[in-house]
Amino acid sequence: MSGGGTESPVGGEVAPGGGKKRDSLGTAGSAHLIIKDLGEIHSRLLDHRPVIQGETRYFVKEFEEKRGLREMRVLENLKNMIHETNEQTLPKCKETMQDNLKEVLQRLQIVNDSVCRLQQREQERKKMYNDHLLASEEKRRLQWEDFMKEQPRRRAQVDDEHRRAMERLREQYAEMEKDLAKFSTF
Repeated sequence: MSGGGTESPVGGEVAPGGGKKRDSLGTAGSAHLIIKDLGEIHSRLLDHRPVIQGETRYFVKEFEEKRGLREMRVLENLKNMIHETNEQTLPKCKETMQDNLKEVLQRLQIVNDSVCRLQQREQERKKMYNDHLLASEEKRRLQWEDFMKEQPRRRAQVDDEHRRAMERLREQYAEMEKDLAKFSTF
């Protein structure tokens, strides 16, 4: 019954190699064998480590195989998707892009030309406005200079008119005083 040792006969029989007769329960060697047998029985009935280890190895092996197959399927799907993209989608996209790119470039050129014309018109309008503004400024400056040059002459003219009016008033008042002096003597 022992798994790793030699079995010895029970009941004091002669061992097959011609040795001594053993007593069934009395010797130290037989106790050792009984303990060994009990250990084997205990390990087979109650120690489940070897079974659990075997089952664990089997589970891990199956899991890795299934996982590997699943990963292979995922990789195969990715490969097919990449192949489809390279063979079908990319050429379609490239063709569409090239067709549309020509149209977009033409439209951009038209828009760019329009923007350039608008900018040129705006610059011309600003230049005309600035030229007009400068001409108006120059005209106003010349008018102001003429006005300022004419001011002394006008002032002199107004002063002269004022002086003549004052002289007339003095003469008129002087005559009125003479006339009053004639009437007051009566």
